[in-house]
Amino acid sequence: MFVVYTDGGSRGNPGKAAYGVVVTENGRIVYEGSEYLGIRTNNYAEYRGLIAGISKVIELKGKEAEFVMDSQLVIRQMTGAYKVKSPDMKPLHDDAVALASLIPSVRYRNVRRSEELIPRADMLVNKTLDKFI
Repeated sequence: MFVVYTDGGSRGNPGKAAYGVVVTENGRIVYEGSEYLGIRTNNYAEYRGLIAGISKVIELKGKEAEFVMDSQLVIRQMTGAYKVKSPDMKPLHDDAVALASLIPSVRYRNVRRSEELIPRADMLVNKTLDKFI
C-alpha cells in the first residue's frame, strides 16, 4: 500500500506557491518531489500537491493508497463532507477526483502539520519557495 503525504503553501495568499509530495510504500520512501507554482493561493497549492501525489501513485501502478494532508478543507472536499464552493477550486477538485478514480482503493486522512511525514513535505515546499524569493 502507498501512503502519500502532501503539503502546499503560499507566502502571501495569493503569493509565491509550491507543493511537496512524499510517497511511501510499505513504510519506505519511494519518491519525493516538489514544484513551484507561481503566484497562487494556499488552497490551489494544496490541491496541486494532492494531484501530484495521486499521479505518482498511478505512475507506480498502485492499487491501494492513502493520502495524508494537513489541509482539512481539501480532505473534507475529497471525501464529500464539504462542497467545493470556489469556482477556482472546482476544476482542481474535479481533476483530483477523476485521477483518484483510477486507483481501486483510496482513502484520505487529515493530520496536524507536525504529524508523520507532513513536516518532510512542508520542508520540500519551503525549500522550493526559498529558490524563488
